[in-house]
Formats: sequence, structure tokens, C-alpha cells
Amino acid sequence: MADLFGADDQKPVRITTAPLAERLRPKTLGEVVGQEHLTGEDGALTRLIQSGSLGSMIFWGPPGTGKTTVARLLAGETNLAFEQISAIFSGVADLKKVFEAARLRRQNGRQTLLFVDEIHRFNRAQQDSFLPVMEDGTVVLVGATTENPSFELNAALLSRARVLVFHTLGEESLHTLLAHAEEVEGRPLPLDDEARAVLIRMADGDGRASLTLAEEVWRAARPGEIFDADALQRVVQRRAPVYDKGQDGHYNLISALHKSVRGSDPDAALYYLARMLDAGENPLYLGRRLVRMATEDIGLADPQALVVALAAKDAYDYLGSPEGELALAEATVYLATAPKSNAVYTAYKAATRAAKEFGSLLPPKHILNAPTKLMKEEDYGAGYQYDHDQPDAFSGQDYFPEKMGRQTFYDPPERGFEREIRKRLEYWSKIRRERER
Repeated sequence: MADLFGADDQKPVRITTAPLAERLRPKTLGEVVGQEHLTGEDGALTRLIQSGSLGSMIFWGPPGTGKTTVARLLAGETNLAFEQISAIFSGVADLKKVFEAARLRRQNGRQTLLFVDEIHRFNRAQQDSFLPVMEDGTVVLVGATTENPSFELNAALLSRARVLVFHTLGEESLHTLLAHAEEVEGRPLPLDDEARAVLIRMADGDGRASLTLAEEVWRAARPGEIFDADALQRVVQRRAPVYDKGQDGHYNLISALHKSVRGSDPDAALYYLARMLDAGENPLYLGRRLVRMATEDIGLADPQALVVALAAKDAYDYLGSPEGELALAEATVYLATAPKSNAVYTAYKAATRAAKEFGSLLPPKHILNAPTKLMKEEDYGAGYQYDHDQPDAFSGQDYFPEKMGRQTFYDPPERGFEREIRKRLEYWSKIRRERER
């Protein structure tokens, strides 16, 4: 802190030189809040440190969950030199400089922990450039990403790094952070209980955001002033999410969206979709739920439903917000107005139960291949009829295990495209009966 004096000032004005989030940055792994599965006594990172050997890692998780902090602490705990770059601001030339500096340190007996923020923003060639320095031990790479590494990072890079998941901070963890902030500041937050709960909802699982909001509140409060929920939102000029994405509100609205689609009500479905997007729900989560609705409630009544849902998810992934939200809305309306069928969903559940009950039975020998002489002698493949050589390209053979007998799981309704599927199944059943006479 620095003290400033005006000409007539009686008291110094104390100015904080670092943001609250920076001043509260943990000094040890044990102080990290909300990631006990990694940094706790039995956490994955704690075990790695105790083993004395760190491998390259990818930290995957939302913003404000401690990825950068943990990387710094890892370097300190293992006596590695810490280098940090951001894929947003760095190019090939920057990487070459970092790699060369790491090589010089290595020659002097010290390894480098290279932390790469937003690593998914590097292109394929840039990601490949890490491979040699990872393999020869020049650097221990720790990449941070908010995106799914399976989709955003090269397979070669992923095969050389362990993915560790950072969780969104829960309500209890955010309460702990705020209590620590009050201890450091030496004063309570000027909020009533409801306003405190709203501030935590505003932070949306982001520890850094919660501390930034707390700092805004302290700056805005006059002596003796206590903010209620409405006053808090006016002061910080931020609206609390309509619901907590990890709690009942989240599940209530996604349930309402799903049931509106299932009930063929596009207007209600659009309303709940808009509410969730407005509340800050992850649009790709909504895209995944639309894919689920397409398979569970529409199925083969309209085979294009799954195609449309997947295309909407990809369109949002490509366009981002807000343009991509229209693709989700389009898919929602398509699904809500499509013919409905849960026949495949029901059939799969029935088949799963049968698989558990009859899972030890072998398929009938006539549909098994016979690649060895012994298997041929045991009649593997004997009597198999190649369907394409039969009239109507249909042999009508029984493919279930003999002790199980023929089963019927899938019963398509007389709706949508499944009306045509039902006709095919009835036609084949008729041929089968005729050939069995």
C-alpha cells in the first residue's frame, strides 16, 4: 500500500496496489479452496508432489477455479522454474524463446514448469511444437483450458499429458473465500444474508469473480450502510442469475424444457430455452440436452431430429453467442414439432435387461465365423444363409442364442417415419412365418 497526502489532509489516504483476488492468492496447495480432489491430503497433485516426479498435465475447468494458482504452487513445491505464457498473446517466435530459455536452465541443472493459459487456442502446428520439449524433459508442460481437451487438443499432446479436472466452486467454497477476504480486510462485507447469497450466485462458481464483487461492494458502501439484494444489484450493476446452475432451479428449468418438447409445445419450449440462456446456462449443455431429447422422445419417428440437434450444437460451437443461440432455438422448435416416439428408448432398456439376464449365452453357431479348422469341425458357421443371396435379401434366420429364443424389444408406433419401419418389420415377419411352415 502507498500513503497519499493532500495539502490540508489530516489523515493519509491508503491505496491498495493489488486487487483483492491477488492479495488472497493461496501460498500453499493446502490453502486452495474447492479443489480438494486435487490439492487435498489424498489429492492427485499432492500424491504427485510426494512422489517427487511431475509429468505434463492439462488443467481443464471453468474460469476462476485456481488453475493458474495451482500451477505456480506446483512449481514452488517442486523447485521448478516457472514460466507462463498465454496462447492468446503468444506465437511461434515467443514459444521458441521460451523453449530456448528452458534448455539453458536444463543445462544448468534446473527444469522448467511451463504454464500455458488457454492452450486450446494454439493451432495444431503450435501444439505439436511442445512435443519435443515435453519428450526430452526440457519442460514440464501444464496447459490450462476451459474447453474439452478431447475436442480441442491434439491427440499426440493429450497422449503425453494427464488431464486433471478443476471443478466449479460450490457455495460452501465461495463462502469460505469471502470469510477469508473479510479476515484479511479486517471488516465484514456490508451485506445482509440475502444479499450475500445473491453475491455468491452472481459469482457463478468463479472464485476470482466473488472476490472482485466483494471489492466492489466495499468501495461502494458508505459508513454504516448495509446493502440488501436489490441495492447490491444496483451497486455492482450486475443481475444475479435467475437460478443456480448447480441447484434446484437448474433442474427445474431443464425438466420444463424437456417436457415441453416432449409435449409438442414449441412456444413453451422456446420460453424455457430463453430463460436458461438468459440466466447464463452453458449453451453447449443445452445443445447436449437437445440431442438427448432427439434420441429419447423422437427417435426414429423422425430420423432427422438427431441430425438437426447435432447440427445445432455444432453451429453454436462454431458461431458462439449470441448468433449461435438461434441454432439452438431452431432445433428446439424442430424437436417440439416433430412426431414423438420412445420406441427405441424403450427397446434399448428392454434389450439391456435381457443382456444382463442372458449375458452368458453364446450366439448360435451358424452366425459365428470359423477361421480355424477346429471351429469348422465344431460346426461354426454351418447353415448360415447369406441374406443377399436370398429372395428379398432376407433369410429369416434366428440370430438369438438358442436357449433364449426369439425376442421382440422394438415395437414402432404408427407415427412419423416409424410407420414405414413398422411396415417393413411386419413384411419380414410375414416372410419368416411363411418360410418356417
